[in-house]
Amino acid sequence: MNAILIIEQALNGLQLGVMLFLMAAGLTLVFGIMNLVNLAHGSLYMVGAYLATYFAQLTGSYLLGALLGLGGTLVVGMVVELIALRTLYERDHLDQVLATFGLILFFNELVAILWGRNAIYSNLPEYLTGHVELAANLFYPLYRLLIIGIGLLVAALLWYIVTQTRIGMLVRAGASNRTMVAALGINIRLLYTLVFGLGAALAGLAGLLSGPLFAVQSGMGEQILIQVFVVIVIGGIGSVRGAFAGAVIVGMVDTLGRAFLKPTLATIISPAAADSAGPALASMLIYLLMAAVLAFRPQGLFGGRSP
Repeated sequence: MNAILIIEQALNGLQLGVMLFLMAAGLTLVFGIMNLVNLAHGSLYMVGAYLATYFAQLTGSYLLGALLGLGGTLVVGMVVELIALRTLYERDHLDQVLATFGLILFFNELVAILWGRNAIYSNLPEYLTGHVELAANLFYPLYRLLIIGIGLLVAALLWYIVTQTRIGMLVRAGASNRTMVAALGINIRLLYTLVFGLGAALAGLAGLLSGPLFAVQSGMGEQILIQVFVVIVIGGIGSVRGAFAGAVIVGMVDTLGRAFLKPTLATIISPAAADSAGPALASMLIYLLMAAVLAFRPQGLFGGRSP
C-alpha cells in the first residue's frame, strides 16, 4: 500500500479529529459543568459558518470575517443561555432535550430566512490556497494544515486554562459542587454564561473553519453532531482530555476506514462484494469502536477523571 497515501489519509484523519475536538470540547464542558444536554450545539457550529461567510463577503476579508463570525457566535451563545437555557438547569434531561431540539428547528429556519435554503460557499483567500511539500512527493493542502495547527493550539490553550488558571479552578469546582462554589461568593450564573459562551465559540470556530471545505447550509450542524456525541462517549463525559483523545481516535478510524477498508476487503472477498460491503462497514466503524469502548470501560477512556 502506498506510504504517501497512508500519510495523507492520516493527516486527513487528524484534521477531522481536531475539528471534532473543537465541537466536543465545548459540548463536554457544558454537560460536565452545567449538567445540560444541549442538542443545539450543532446549530452554533452552523451559526459560526454562516456568520463568518457573511462577514467575509461583506468586508472582503476572510480573516476579518472569521474574527467577526467567531465573536458573533460567542454573543449568540451567551444570549441563548440567558434567554432560553438558564431555566433548564434544574429540570430533568428530557426537558433539556426537548427544549434544545426546539432551538435546532429555530436556528435552521432562522438561517433559511436570512440566507435562503440554498447552500452558500466560503472562498479562501489566495494566501491560504496551494499545497505544502512535507516530504519528497508528499504535498498537503495549506488550509488543512492550518486547521490542524489551530485545533492543536486551541487544545493546548484549553488545557492550560482549565488546569492552570483561577478561571479553570472555578470551572472544575463548579463541575464538582456548584452549591459550594455559590456559597463561597462566586456568581455561578455568570460562570455558566461564560462557559456556555466559550462552548459556543469553540463550535463556531469549527463551523467557520469548515466553511471553505463544505457547503454552508441549513441543517449542517446535525450532520456532525452525531459524530461529536460518539467522541464524547468514547473519551468520557466531562473530560477535555477525553474529548481530545476521542476526537483524534474517531477522526483516524473514520478516515482510514473509508479510505482503506474497501480495498483491503477486496483482497479477501470478491471485488463486487467489497464494493457493496466496504462503504457500509466503513461508516459503521466508529459506532463499533464506541460499543467496544463501552463494553470494557463504560465511563469512557477518561470518564470520572479531572477535566
